[in-house]
Amino acid sequence: MTAAILPSYVGDAWWAPETDPDAAVVRDASTGAAVAAVSTRGLDVESVLRHARTVGQQSLGTLTFHQRAVLLKQFAIELTAHKEELYELSTRSGSTRRDSLNDIDGGIGVLFTYSSKGRREMPNSQVYLEGAIEPLSKDGSFLGRHIYTRLPGAALQINAFNFPMWGALEKFAPAFLAGVPSIVKPATPTAYVAEAWVRILVDSGLLPAGSLQLISGGVHDLLGRLALGDTVGFTGSATTAARLRGQVDPAVRFTSETDSINASVLAPDATADTPEFDAYVRQLMVELTTKAGQKCTAIRRAIVPVGSRDDLVAALQASIASRVVIGDPRAEGVTLGPLVSVAQRDEVLHQVGVLQDAGGTLLIGSTDRPEVTRADGTVGTADDGAFLSPLVIGFDGVAPDAAHEVEAFGPVTSVLTYSSLAEAAELVGRGGGSLVTSVATHDPQTAAELIARIGAFNGRVLFLDRDDARSSTGHGAPVPHLVHGGPGRAGGGEELGGIRAVLHYMQRTAVQGSPRMLTAITGVWHAGADADATGTHPFRKSLAELRIGDRVDSAEREVTLADIETFAHFTGDTFYAHMDEAAAAANPFFPGRVAHGYLLVSWAAGLFVDPAPGPVLANSGLENLRFITPVSPGDRIRVTLTAKQITPRETDEYGEVRWDAVIRNERDEVVAEYDVLTLVAKELAPADAEPSTGAAA
Repeated sequence: MTAAILPSYVGDAWWAPETDPDAAVVRDASTGAAVAAVSTRGLDVESVLRHARTVGQQSLGTLTFHQRAVLLKQFAIELTAHKEELYELSTRSGSTRRDSLNDIDGGIGVLFTYSSKGRREMPNSQVYLEGAIEPLSKDGSFLGRHIYTRLPGAALQINAFNFPMWGALEKFAPAFLAGVPSIVKPATPTAYVAEAWVRILVDSGLLPAGSLQLISGGVHDLLGRLALGDTVGFTGSATTAARLRGQVDPAVRFTSETDSINASVLAPDATADTPEFDAYVRQLMVELTTKAGQKCTAIRRAIVPVGSRDDLVAALQASIASRVVIGDPRAEGVTLGPLVSVAQRDEVLHQVGVLQDAGGTLLIGSTDRPEVTRADGTVGTADDGAFLSPLVIGFDGVAPDAAHEVEAFGPVTSVLTYSSLAEAAELVGRGGGSLVTSVATHDPQTAAELIARIGAFNGRVLFLDRDDARSSTGHGAPVPHLVHGGPGRAGGGEELGGIRAVLHYMQRTAVQGSPRMLTAITGVWHAGADADATGTHPFRKSLAELRIGDRVDSAEREVTLADIETFAHFTGDTFYAHMDEAAAAANPFFPGRVAHGYLLVSWAAGLFVDPAPGPVLANSGLENLRFITPVSPGDRIRVTLTAKQITPRETDEYGEVRWDAVIRNERDEVVAEYDVLTLVAKELAPADAEPSTGAAA
């Protein structure tokens, strides 16, 4: 029976060619049975691109960062409800339950993480600010600062076969949060898994129009149609990345995350009798067998002291013998499934042959077809399955270039030896740039020396020891919070890394203008912009009523020596600058005894607050506090409090208000400046609507 052609989701509708005798047939990795056919014959890629640039841009452009972030969480919840069917489907690609946790749960975790970060670290608006204000004139009338706005095009995301869900969602989530529509192109061997998770989101009705399209097959000449404002995110081989980059206009952003010959270093102190050695073996075992070694972050080079090689090989051999059960992932007890296809298995064996021809010796495993546990529980060979035993290759003496350049993308690693930390670092660097290197050591000096030597060659470095072995996310597990990518062979690109990844889909622009203009552009009040201190006290206003620039100008309060001493004795802060006139006067920063900075901040709150119950629910923090001018006994202070930024929460009945607070003395000198953070109700409660009888002016 001929497998049905896998549909694409384009123009907010499912589409597939009626027939294509040349369609690629995707087969079950364990049995060889046909799973799906893949073809995009007749697909109008120009209409796909146009739909993203118009419909997708328009629908995402009406949403704020927070609204998009809320949708990401809803996507994650929807996919979570369908995890079991995704697990089952993934077994066809050779994935065990543990493998699927990395791909399916990992992808869902990316959505949850970016939802959380988007609401915590980005404004509830459409412009993202970077860095501080840069004063460009003496009188403050001309300012500059950096902002980010979304790119106006489409994000083409070309993914590898090994992580059809995580690999796609780690690109989609930040693009969606930025407000840029995605066109997802999965790798053919696992395109049916990508189609499944996309279908779940489509059926949920949550996707904004045009925000996500799926091309289940070739993209034809789409790359050549991309222009300024579009992006390409690619995961795969370095060779393919170079070929695709050559098809794209130089004006298009092209980010690649490619295969790399990652290393893991066993430090000299991590001898066989240490917890670090045990942790190293466990980690190497995980990287050798998870996803049948088909991971861009897998350990391809185990770099160990000369005297530790035999201990490592023996420990790894024992672990494989006791824990690895090769077979169909649908069979009970299987821990190592097949590679994604017979073609992939044959490619891995070819590369193993290249390593052997370069002088490598098989220390563990065999290239013969292994006996496997079939889906029905029987044991034997599986001629149509892509099974392969874990293979460990050793090199004696100076390892040849092939050990640092040839990647067998399967359950394969090489063991290289070193005699000094300098030599270990040199071996790491010979990989030509890696996504990750891990180091097992309990010696901080060793860690410091190695990071100085290998940091430039890696996108990520993990230090493993007895203190973090149980909590470590592992060598091969990128996390959404940190950068995933690497220099040189690893592609020179960067993915994930928290909000950094969102900014890859936005343009940083230096904006210059008056405070009034920058306030209007950014949605954040800038000193010198319009402010209103008349009418109702801002603390009596709900978020619905409060406006940027609403202000309180307080009365003055004199600071006396008695006030300073009372505060000192009450708090226990009897630092000499507040209590000893001679010692304070000898200090180069003070004219004599001065008031505590926190006394002034406390008094400022008393000067600007409206004490009656109202829409202001709580003070949630204070940021960017700077004490500038000392206050002596007899000085008078006052405070100006201005609504600086208003951020409603999408899922709560309140939001955050950031207030610009400036304390000045009677000479109009700035004493202190800081931001006050409050939680404010979106609407007034009935009792709060009554006029306050005890409100401060």
